Amino acid sequence: MARNRKKPAQEVQLCQPDVIFSALKALEAERGIPVDYMVERIKQALVNAYRKDREDHKETPAETVVVELTENKMSMVQQKTVVEEVENPAAEIALDAARSVDAGAQVGQVLSIPVKVEAFGRIAAQTAKQVIIQGIREAERGAVYDSYSSKAQELLTATVLRIDPVSRDVYVQVGVGSEQSEAILRAGEQIPGETYQEGQMLRVYVVDVRRANRGPQVCVSRTHPNLVRRLFELEVPEIAEGLIEVRNIAREAGSRTKIAVRAVQPDLDPVGTCVGPRGGRVGAIVEELKGEKMDIIVWSEDPCQYVAAALSPADVISVELLPGQKACRVIVPDNQLSLAIGKEGQNARLAARLTSYKIDIKPASKAVEDSPEEEAAQ
Repeated sequence: MARNRKKPAQEVQLCQPDVIFSALKALEAERGIPVDYMVERIKQALVNAYRKDREDHKETPAETVVVELTENKMSMVQQKTVVEEVENPAAEIALDAARSVDAGAQVGQVLSIPVKVEAFGRIAAQTAKQVIIQGIREAERGAVYDSYSSKAQELLTATVLRIDPVSRDVYVQVGVGSEQSEAILRAGEQIPGETYQEGQMLRVYVVDVRRANRGPQVCVSRTHPNLVRRLFELEVPEIAEGLIEVRNIAREAGSRTKIAVRAVQPDLDPVGTCVGPRGGRVGAIVEELKGEKMDIIVWSEDPCQYVAAALSPADVISVELLPGQKACRVIVPDNQLSLAIGKEGQNARLAARLTSYKIDIKPASKAVEDSPEEEAAQ
């Protein structure tokens, strides 16, 4: 009875070039990683694998190992200089040995010696695999960074992933599909008194995108004044279309915002348009910001009119600009003084930020007593 003979182990074969390129094209379509980028990383991986494959390859200069990889061909050669007497085996080859490769080899010639890529061992193959995986990760990080760096200063919808119990930083997920990324909403960028739960969805403003070792770090905010600007652009088509212009915003997040708008078209009411039918447009923004009050005023080139409007909802009798200063003196009815100043001075403070004018508010009964040259207080 004939003995069962073991079949000789089949030589490990690398993927055919057309198969490799087919996989790379699928990777480009799915993750946005360019084929050319991955081809260069594969070449680098094969060079590193060759240098680690055998002890006598470790000193081989990387620039002398040349890989050709196209859809129709994959090959590798090591370039060595032909010499009479070898002093550096990693970069030189004896004339007799060279002529076994090329019968016409001459001393001083740089000879390309074919390398059998299929004969690489396990360690070399693992090295190649690690380089390729690292290349994919770096490319993905680069793609995400490029994607989100273009989204800086934009409004995004985020989903709460987790909350750090110590720092109170909130980690959120932004983007969809291959553009998904984790962003951080730091404690200082959160609306005071606002609470978050895992899975909760909220609007965030992208403040900055930074490169980091573990991928791009997207920093978002709920307190930035431009969050209000982007929400108005979203809710008011006339702003997005350029028919109404947002000139300035002053905000104390979670409490109150003043926003100055102007109509590009003379027949358009900027405040009424922003408020919307039955307050629906501004109501959606207030709801998103958990009840933050919105004062929408008409911007004016006349600083006196602008300051008077900025002190809304208080009525203003007069506004007098103080000479030599970017400051003004405002007279209001006695019964409007507390409203003009606001709780803890908030209304006057926001009006000053909105207009960039120092505002000194006086009741009508004391207007005569005070000197117009008196230093204006914010």
